[in-house]
Amino acid sequence: MPPMPMKRVMVLLPTLNEEEGLAAVLPRLPIVEMSELGWESEILIVDGESHDSTAEVAQKSGYDVLQQQGKGKGAAMRLGFLHFLQSDCDALVMLDPDGTYHPEEIPKFLKKLEHADVVIGDRLRGAMDPDAMTRTNYFGNHVLTWIAVALYGVPMNDLCSGYWGFSKQAVSMLKLNSMRFEIEAEMYTSCSAEDLDMSHIAIRYSKRLGEAKLGSIKDGWNIFRKLLVRRIFSKPHQTQVGEGNLNIR
Repeated sequence: MPPMPMKRVMVLLPTLNEEEGLAAVLPRLPIVEMSELGWESEILIVDGESHDSTAEVAQKSGYDVLQQQGKGKGAAMRLGFLHFLQSDCDALVMLDPDGTYHPEEIPKFLKKLEHADVVIGDRLRGAMDPDAMTRTNYFGNHVLTWIAVALYGVPMNDLCSGYWGFSKQAVSMLKLNSMRFEIEAEMYTSCSAEDLDMSHIAIRYSKRLGEAKLGSIKDGWNIFRKLLVRRIFSKPHQTQVGEGNLNIR
């Protein structure tokens, strides 16, 4: 009997001035472990016009960088999703390459994706390093997660987690227009609207490497506003593909 064909996973890393974090994360990508599970891997780095040596770090490690037009994590993620849908990959795992998330846990996401549409890394019930998150952010993450569940009635353990896994079918059903850090909240609202099966994995969370970009109050308000807007309007206003914008219909 011929061997089963290898499946393909795209690991999506959105960057903006992440030279220190990316240099620490790339060597730890579990390429061999994923292969042993039957997954070939493709690494996609989407960069938002970094002015440090992020691109050079990626290229020295043998990876290409997809440059988005303009900045914003949401725009980077949607551009990455579009690239994924145009590829021959079967699944996607995304994580912030700033040292907070541990790439060694990617195989756990792939195993979980065998029985779920979407897998979310749960920091709040996982192993969080003592200095990984400020008290303000810890409290804010719990509040925003509680609000999301109250509004949508769909279980969610960690709304603002930056570690997600998707089947290709799941990504094809998402409808997104976020530009910044509210992208994870919108992914949750879209998964809820499409009745996708979401599962959670407790993960380790560590202190970031490099300068923090998430602002506690401003970005927290934008996340809250996105939850409210998408509760009223289940589909976002239409956007055009290009310039990092993507509305998946």
